[in-house]
Amino acid sequence: MINVDRIYQRVLTLANKEQRGYITPQEFNIFANQAQMDIFEQYFYDLNQFLRTPGNSTTHADMVDILEEKISVFEQTALIILNLSGEGQLSSLGNFYRLTSIRDGNIIYESISRKEARLFQLSPLARPTNTRPAYLVNGVNNDFELFGRIPDVGGAVSIDYIRTPIPVNWTYVVVGEKALYNATALDAQNFELHPSEETELVLKILTLAGFTLKDAALYQAAAGEDMKSTQQEKQ
Repeated sequence: MINVDRIYQRVLTLANKEQRGYITPQEFNIFANQAQMDIFEQYFYDLNQFLRTPGNSTTHADMVDILEEKISVFEQTALIILNLSGEGQLSSLGNFYRLTSIRDGNIIYESISRKEARLFQLSPLARPTNTRPAYLVNGVNNDFELFGRIPDVGGAVSIDYIRTPIPVNWTYVVVGEKALYNATALDAQNFELHPSEETELVLKILTLAGFTLKDAALYQAAAGEDMKSTQQEKQ
């Protein structure tokens, strides 16, 4: 968790340096949510790259552990009621981002591709069974289909999934024509990202503000700091 007011104040300090402009609370909230989603989605890209690249070093293993720890904050479990065809709707969850597993009691379903599902039709011996079931996700409609083991009509399966971050909201009250942070507002919301992402958040928000506000100096300063930070991490 990262305090939203601390990020906003850092952003304002850098953006207002040498009178480069003011980022309103409304603009900040838009940029902040985009930056949070960018970093959140980068977790999965980076993890996939590390898992696909063979590596036996301690550093490689540590990076995988760090990314899995950052993602673990967003892990959720839910019951999904199936329709008559043994299909479940993931869109009903509202905050769904990525499915990680499906279970029926102690039985875990294996994830398969659409190509593998087609091959099952040609090779009966390879088809999923009641004790070795599988599932296929339809990314277009955000639903899934079960194979081999389908609970009774109206039954349900347990799913483990990754949810999206709760939208950030810097809430405020206006006092003397100035917006002051109101942490007690019911809709106030901090960043849900790992504390180590604080500087990255500031840089990304400034970069987004630089694009939107068409302030070339602000954008160049933010991009330069972002590049410097990336180079230092690689050393």
